[in-house]
Amino acid sequence: MSYLNETNTIFEQPWWLDAVAPNAWGAVDLLRGGAVVARLPYVVKKKAGLTALSMPPLTPTLGPWLAPSTAKYANQLGQQKELMSSLIEQLPPCDYFSQYFHPSVTNWLPFYWQGFEQTTRYTYVLEALDDLERVWSQFSKKLRWEIRKAQKQLAVRTDVEDIERFLDINALTFKRQGLGLPYGRDVVRRLDAACAEHRARRMFFAEDAQGRIHAVLYFVWDKNSAYALMGGADPELRNSGADSLLTWEAIRFAATMTRRFNLAGSMIESVEHFNRAFGGVQTPYFHVTRFSRRMRFLVAGRGMVGALLGSPR
Repeated sequence: MSYLNETNTIFEQPWWLDAVAPNAWGAVDLLRGGAVVARLPYVVKKKAGLTALSMPPLTPTLGPWLAPSTAKYANQLGQQKELMSSLIEQLPPCDYFSQYFHPSVTNWLPFYWQGFEQTTRYTYVLEALDDLERVWSQFSKKLRWEIRKAQKQLAVRTDVEDIERFLDINALTFKRQGLGLPYGRDVVRRLDAACAEHRARRMFFAEDAQGRIHAVLYFVWDKNSAYALMGGADPELRNSGADSLLTWEAIRFAATMTRRFNLAGSMIESVEHFNRAFGGVQTPYFHVTRFSRRMRFLVAGRGMVGALLGSPR
């Protein structure tokens, strides 16, 4: 069954989920008249006798997808309640549910009524990429200065089809913080191969005259949006403005492929400060969770959620 259409995100596509969670994902599908009208994919994780339905690596959002409706707004809300309730009822049993819904999902009330909880998170989205002059004008003054400075000393390369080289630079950002890569290299290799096959990714390298790579950026796109998925920089070359330059170049390229650019924002203050400088619209999205009674008992004071799901976003 195909789910490729203009209203699905890239993260919902079976080929994406096969790459990031092989043999570990499933989906609830609702059909009306032979057509899929609602869908909720999930990844199953098991540990210590507990089961979670959660997020795969390198996947910023999932959540429910509902077919577009032309009904009156009040009727649309009623449709959403009926479809989301049916999706929830058909989810497999689990001790913990945790998903980040796409920003396009603005109604989580049906989940609330079924005992789920929600935390609001934020990203920044650049709209209307067809007017790059307007996009550039919304950048902060400091950001524009950094980009111009970087343009004088760095070349942006997109011809380096080398995921291993990308990961080497990507890993330096985490190493500086005393951390390892939060995702396995094999996962990235599978995802890169799948994205390349579907012509849905591009890697950017900022290189100086000595051949040193200052920073890297990896972004993906679908028909509605591009997403900054991974990046990294050499800690010894951090003051060149390479990160800012690569993001601008990615935005310019994205304008030829899709409608908007999602900076896939982080709640980390320093990252938020960088993303905000690009002048995008601060856009909320939902982290929706639910504990079973057994999980609530076990999690008290034991950190079982982290043990089951890994590090929080």
